[in-house]
Amino acid sequence: MNTNVILNMFSKKKNPGKLDSEQRELYENARLRARQKKRLFQHFVIFLVGAVLLIVVNVVIGYREDFMPLGYNWFVWAILLWTFFFLIHVINVFVTSAFMGKEWEQRQLEKLVKKQKDRIAELQQQVDREYPLTPKDSYSTTSVTRDNTTSNPYNQK
Repeated sequence: MNTNVILNMFSKKKNPGKLDSEQRELYENARLRARQKKRLFQHFVIFLVGAVLLIVVNVVIGYREDFMPLGYNWFVWAILLWTFFFLIHVINVFVTSAFMGKEWEQRQLEKLVKKQKDRIAELQQQVDREYPLTPKDSYSTTSVTRDNTTSNPYNQK
């Protein structure tokens, strides 16, 4: 039995190249998801602090108290707009990433590659139909002999 086979049977790493790249990809995906969630949490904290600040500026300090578009104070509209953007961020992190994550991207790439290959095959068939090879075009000066050696009739001794 080969010593490499025996060493591989008892080693902890079965396929180091593939395992490392898979682990690296899993780590990278986890790192990106953690960064997305961290930024969402930061956005939430900034949103809370900003909303309180807007309320304080309007109610306590009295800045532009008389400005009331559609019957509400201006800070209410600012907070509602900010809430809308925060909800878009939440949807992007939890919904869109779940449906359009790495697996979705891989499926889309495979679909596009298949579509391109089909188009190339279709074009090749069209070229073969429009410009068929004539017997003169398919004649080769190089031939293979019985013992699979290449012989050229023009380079005979």
